[in-house]
Amino acid sequence: MPRDATQTRKRIVDAAISLFYSEGIRRVSVDAVAEKAGVTKRTLYYHFRSKDDLIAAYLDARDQPGLALMARWFDEAGGDMPDKIEAIFTNIAKSARHPKWKGCGFLRTAAELASTPGHPAVKVGAAHKRKFEDWICEQLGDDGLANAPLLARQIVLLLDGAFSIMLIHRDPSYIEDAGRAASALVSSAR
Repeated sequence: MPRDATQTRKRIVDAAISLFYSEGIRRVSVDAVAEKAGVTKRTLYYHFRSKDDLIAAYLDARDQPGLALMARWFDEAGGDMPDKIEAIFTNIAKSARHPKWKGCGFLRTAAELASTPGHPAVKVGAAHKRKFEDWICEQLGDDGLANAPLLARQIVLLLDGAFSIMLIHRDPSYIEDAGRAASALVSSAR
């Protein structure tokens, strides 16, 4: 077991990512995270003051990789802006067909913490969603689309709405339909 504090913290966060995403934050105990990370509970609490801080670290660790993946799907898409926006939705639908897919970890965590709006993880989730909306807005603005902020908000509403309904129906075609709607919104704004 490495004694490097950075590596130990990373192992704890990686264990939290795996467990919290697959089982939900309320169902997973700190003991379970410590066990999966191969550390004592005391070591876990040395790195994180509370389970709440660990939950926030779990989401924070998913922030940049999630944003980078969306940007990659956007950049790799052929065609013009409507096609690039739709590609994000299409790739999420492909991911949603994987048996281990459990939806958006940020939305699921926010739902579990709905009664605690000041929770540090809710703040991390809100910041993540804001960064994504701002990034979409920037792409739309760079493409010369008028009213990019409103259009970006509408795209995020379609995306997160589709994430939610997919969890209810377990049907990725909802996000594909939302992608076509987002593409049509962008086309009509041109």
